[in-house]
Amino acid sequence: MLAKQWLNNARDIMTRIEETQMDNIRQAAELMADTIECNRWVHTFGCGHATLPIEEMYPRIGGFVGFHPMIELPLTFFTRIVGEMGVHQFVFLERVEGYGKEIMKGYDFDKRDIMWLFSHTGINNVNIDVALEARKRGMKVIVFGSAAEAKGRQSRHSCGKTIFDLADIVVDTCTPLEDASVLLKDHKDKIGPVSTMAFVTCVWMTITTVAEILADRGVKLYIHPSHNVPGNENARIRLDEALAEYKRRIAGV
Repeated sequence: MLAKQWLNNARDIMTRIEETQMDNIRQAAELMADTIECNRWVHTFGCGHATLPIEEMYPRIGGFVGFHPMIELPLTFFTRIVGEMGVHQFVFLERVEGYGKEIMKGYDFDKRDIMWLFSHTGINNVNIDVALEARKRGMKVIVFGSAAEAKGRQSRHSCGKTIFDLADIVVDTCTPLEDASVLLKDHKDKIGPVSTMAFVTCVWMTITTVAEILADRGVKLYIHPSHNVPGNENARIRLDEALAEYKRRIAGV
């Protein structure tokens, strides 16, 4: 069954992440914990399907304040497939050098902040622009992606570097560069991509580690509670508190 093939592929990747990336995840989490503890931001950015781990981490139940999603709508897949803001435009835009630099102009940054980037291959220009601009501002850059598989691939950016080359810490998602993982009879292209599953696995391994570090330091976390479960008393109040804290921080108060 192809369903089981995909499931086995996903399990194998999760096992490789556990076996090879725990130290890197811990290092990334320690930097993020330092940033969040001093009321600064871990900014998150990606393009295409690499926006999905960003939307998964915050805001959502079980997430907490400290992660700032930077999602550029034309660079997501939450657009029309053809026509206005379609796939053709997206593929073009993520390769436009200088676009990421313009995106960075829309935000306020601090050298204590972290830029957390997601890119499967690490070669496209917008992500590289964002990494370069973050480094110029003194921020640490953390990159999650298929680093080992992408090694040796030619950057599309004039700087000649991939996003992995610009990172202070890399967490390898251990996914094949092709991404799709299941062969289909009578077809050239595979189905069943695994990179999003790997991204999300690495995200929650990292964020739970950040939470553990901060809790051990006695830092209060503003967690989004489950407000749809009967009997979860005061959940809406705690949600309002978390959103108020996010609002306070984003305003720079």
